[in-house]
Amino acid sequence: MRDAGGTEDTATDTYAVDGVDAVVLDIEGTTSATGFVVDVLYPYSRSRFGALLSERCGDPEVARAVAQVRELIGEPDADAVLVEKTLNAWLDEDRKATPLKTLQGIIWSEGFARGDLVSHFYDDVLPALRTWHAAGLRLYVYSSGSVAAQRAWFASTPEGDLLPLVSGLYDTENAGPKQEPESYRRIAGAIGTADPSRLLFLSDRPGELDAARAAGWRAVGIRRPGEPYYEQGVGDHAQAGTFDRISITSNASSTSSRSTT
Repeated sequence: MRDAGGTEDTATDTYAVDGVDAVVLDIEGTTSATGFVVDVLYPYSRSRFGALLSERCGDPEVARAVAQVRELIGEPDADAVLVEKTLNAWLDEDRKATPLKTLQGIIWSEGFARGDLVSHFYDDVLPALRTWHAAGLRLYVYSSGSVAAQRAWFASTPEGDLLPLVSGLYDTENAGPKQEPESYRRIAGAIGTADPSRLLFLSDRPGELDAARAAGWRAVGIRRPGEPYYEQGVGDHAQAGTFDRISITSNASSTSSRSTT
């Protein structure tokens, strides 16, 4: 097995990444279970699309998303029934369409705020994020889910509001598609990182890891049994099964997510 620099590390199965200033996190399949998103969040949004479209069609964010749906399907006069039908079809396809993610984000944000929903994180994730943050590493999120959904996700964890750990949130609207290198260049520019090799991206999807690497980033694939991309693997990228198997060092500090107790 290889660390992010390509050296063998079969004895400890720990992946060492040096010279990193910031970690950018995917959510679904990486920090959190895809099953939770598919089995809990998707049905929650599906049951509320109709009401959102009929009762809040005048809200600017809803209206913009509806206009985007109409544009994508080539139906400029599509009514709420057709828009809802399209959203449900995209949901069935697990399509990463920006207007779908926008409307889901609105619904989920309100669900988290009401206490209907509590986000899911794998057990190894939150201790690692706290350790990395305490050591001075900046943490960011880049997910196909909207920024609104990401904000609600980190604010409504089983351990309370963890948004203070996160320095910035990126989605397909403010950064671009996750399998395009330009999206990662855009994030690096927004973060203010002159040297993209000092950014580490964690994701379970090989296409995303490839795009990050093409933009000059470091990348480690997260492979968790039971996740959709587990059998496919992460190509020729370094990989880890859990966050506590990733050791990160920077010029200013040295840190590992592994417990020292």
